[in-house]
Amino acid sequence: MSVTARYQIRHQTVYAYAGDVAHAHHMLHLTPPATATQRCSDYVLELWPQPALCRRHADAFGNMVTSLEIDRPHSRLEVTARMQVELLERPAAPAAETLPWEQVAASLRYSPAPVESERLEAMRYRTQSPFVPLKRVLVQFALECFAPSTPVLAGAEALMHKIHREFTYAPGDTHIGTPLLEVLDKRRGVCQDYAHLMIACLRSIGLAARYVSGYLRTVSLENAATLVGADASHAWVGVWVPPLGWVELDPTNNVAVGKDHVVLAWGRDFGDVSPLRGVILGGGAHSLEVGVAVRPLKI
Repeated sequence: MSVTARYQIRHQTVYAYAGDVAHAHHMLHLTPPATATQRCSDYVLELWPQPALCRRHADAFGNMVTSLEIDRPHSRLEVTARMQVELLERPAAPAAETLPWEQVAASLRYSPAPVESERLEAMRYRTQSPFVPLKRVLVQFALECFAPSTPVLAGAEALMHKIHREFTYAPGDTHIGTPLLEVLDKRRGVCQDYAHLMIACLRSIGLAARYVSGYLRTVSLENAATLVGADASHAWVGVWVPPLGWVELDPTNNVAVGKDHVVLAWGRDFGDVSPLRGVILGGGAHSLEVGVAVRPLKI
């Protein structure tokens, strides 16, 4: 496969605490995975203060995680990840040729018979999770896009178009604790709300969908349009479409994911892939600054 895009990315997170943090444990999802359509050729993680323990391991979803323990007092935490990522050509995903959505949903139901590994992996993204409830109102919302026998990818694309059309991108109107049904009612939110809503709709009708975090080029390579959600962590949706596997859609920008998107991690919802989270002893109130820069490089 040929390289379609190359990016230099810098992701910096700074916590400033009102008092000293005596002890801290943090978990970072800041390492882009190697996939069939993406590879990371250079990666540097800069930390201050230096941790007493720094360990890398894979989480339950296959993401690379960096775990830190800081055992000396500090009033500031700085985490900067620098990476160079190459994107490879993605195979075409003809929506009209995919299986009827009811057939895919039926294949994800419990069965006492042995299940192949790929379908078993998809099943973990079929049920509700902390930020993704399954509700009757979400079934009704989704079924407007999934008439009987609709090809599963065609229905998912129609749902993406519907969310993009009916919702307003409104930074500051929601936060991670805003209930999804409130987002549905107000029709306003940001990329994580769009992704959670689309995932909840798909799972509510029996399909498998996962939350994908990553980065977004500011201006699309396809049509020179400015993309919404760039210059920060972005989120979109992976839909399980057999036999194609996972197909990714970005409801915030109403596009299929391609050479403008860099994958960082995936999970059931945002809670599984937060770029940085942890537990601290002390510190009091704090401020947070996050800066993301995605710079295209020559191929």
